[in-house]
Amino acid sequence: IPIQMSSLQIKEEKVKPDTNGEKSASFFLTEDRAAQSLLNKLIRSNLVDNTNQVEVLQRDPNSPLYSVKSFEELRLKPQLLQGVYAMGFNRPSKIQENALSEILVHPPELPQNLIAQSQSGTGKTAAFVLAMLSRVEPADRYPQCLCLSPTYELALQTGKVIEQMGKFHPELKLAYAVRGNKLERGQKINEQIVIGTPGTVLDWCSKLRFIDPKRIKVFVLDEADVMIATQGHQDQSIRIQRMLPRNCQMLLFSATFEDSVWKFAQKVVPDPNIIKLKREEETLDTIKQYYVLCNNRDEKFQALCNLYGAITIAQAMIFCHTRKTASWLAAELSKEGHQVALLSGEMMVEQRAAVIERFREGKEKVLVTTNVCARGIDVEQVSVVINFDLPVDKDGNPDNETYLHRIGRTGRFGKRGLAVNMVDSKHSMNILNRIQEHFNKKIERLDTDDLDEIEKIAN
Repeated sequence: IPIQMSSLQIKEEKVKPDTNGEKSASFFLTEDRAAQSLLNKLIRSNLVDNTNQVEVLQRDPNSPLYSVKSFEELRLKPQLLQGVYAMGFNRPSKIQENALSEILVHPPELPQNLIAQSQSGTGKTAAFVLAMLSRVEPADRYPQCLCLSPTYELALQTGKVIEQMGKFHPELKLAYAVRGNKLERGQKINEQIVIGTPGTVLDWCSKLRFIDPKRIKVFVLDEADVMIATQGHQDQSIRIQRMLPRNCQMLLFSATFEDSVWKFAQKVVPDPNIIKLKREEETLDTIKQYYVLCNNRDEKFQALCNLYGAITIAQAMIFCHTRKTASWLAAELSKEGHQVALLSGEMMVEQRAAVIERFREGKEKVLVTTNVCARGIDVEQVSVVINFDLPVDKDGNPDNETYLHRIGRTGRFGKRGLAVNMVDSKHSMNILNRIQEHFNKKIERLDTDDLDEIEKIAN
């Protein structure tokens, strides 16, 4: 699909640090959640093989629940069906078979609003892109579908999916409403689909009047959990929604379904059907947990080498508290001859994606990282997670949620896993004890100088 950008090159705008070199806490929260979401989109070449149950909650108990098992059942235009198959989709994923039937089974004049929750890699983007492409009238040269993404990069990723799925429908056009794509005042948008960030879309709809919001048929809010972590995006999204016609179809998609997301959704999506893809609960039942007593950093490193040399490890993730420790550890492990990858927050998102992709492919067996990789990344081959430093919050208290996310990188998809915690002081022993109490799970001591004991836990 030719992408109209008024012959201007869109430039990514970097957030600059304040004069003292520090970035605000809200910046890091937003950047981390948005970057994590983008990472998942960049590194996934196919959908997660998910066996989870789908929970469908409907406003009308008498409304029949439709579920499609093939894309043909949706009665898509031939060009769209061709685009779907060209993308490698043979049959709908769990979220697609439920969401698409809810979105498309109703006629355009009586659209069904939808809130859908499903983790990354399950086909959410393809679902709402197909919905938008299905509702568009190619002969009408004005915006009919509007999609909001929280960041420039995530908008471009969704745009790529629209390009791929719509490539056999050349009359459909796509425009990006993002900062840097400047149009002449008074100009009207001819493209049928507009994707952009809330601030720019709001300007295009109200101040600049490039878009007539009263003619929008489908309104998509993507990455709602990231959106509400971004300052101002909530208010901007609500203001845009209030400009749209009553019969506009509202679709909200989110990887998480926290209370804040739900409250936001209720303001934006009236009378929705709700689809929740129940994620396999991150459980400690399949993960063996141990701790190793050490006196200092060097002893922790030696214990790590003993452990790694004594058991067969498919792949391991090692978490450190600071970038400095992570860099030092990666260098020391490399000296010992291990294939090591380093992942930390100062890397560009594309660099992080390349590192994770190499690790996923097994080109490096050990991934040393800070908390940037603790959430949202699933690598099925990971069999061991090592906490070189125990996770603590800014006040030095145990960060139980991060601990769960860290060791949850192993034991994925019902497989057994091993988690080893390095303890080097009374303070860190206290942290470990409090983590044990929180999860009500005993973490046993491991002597890494005892090869028999190591082999026993490996088996």
